[in-house]
Amino acid sequence: MTNPAQVIKTRLPNPPPPTDVLLRSVLDAVAELKAQDVVEIDVRGKTSVCDFMVIASGTSTRHVKSIADEVVKYAKRLDCQPLGVEGEREAEWVLVDLGDVVVHVFLPRVREFYALERLWTVGDEPPELEAEGEAST
Repeated sequence: MTNPAQVIKTRLPNPPPPTDVLLRSVLDAVAELKAQDVVEIDVRGKTSVCDFMVIASGTSTRHVKSIADEVVKYAKRLDCQPLGVEGEREAEWVLVDLGDVVVHVFLPRVREFYALERLWTVGDEPPELEAEGEAST
């Protein structure tokens, strides 16, 4: 007696949404939960890891986790599964990797300590602006 062949139904994954659509969705998600000090950084040409980083602050560990959860929820609406979510247990810094967009949600003191904005924007200002800033000090 032979068994009929098992049929496994699969489908190809949908292509990821365009980067600008994903970025807009992330910004909408963090705005929805009233994240503070939201910064969008274009890192194209600086790293091959992603195209944009979004950095935001929450007022408490619960708020940080809720913001990150909202980002995941909004991404899933676009049929975009996160590649990874890190830091949810402590929720002082939660990273949501959506491929082309990486989201960092911090408690303010942790954000200040790591200073990712400065790390990824060093050298972005034209030299004449930097010189003017030094002259006025």
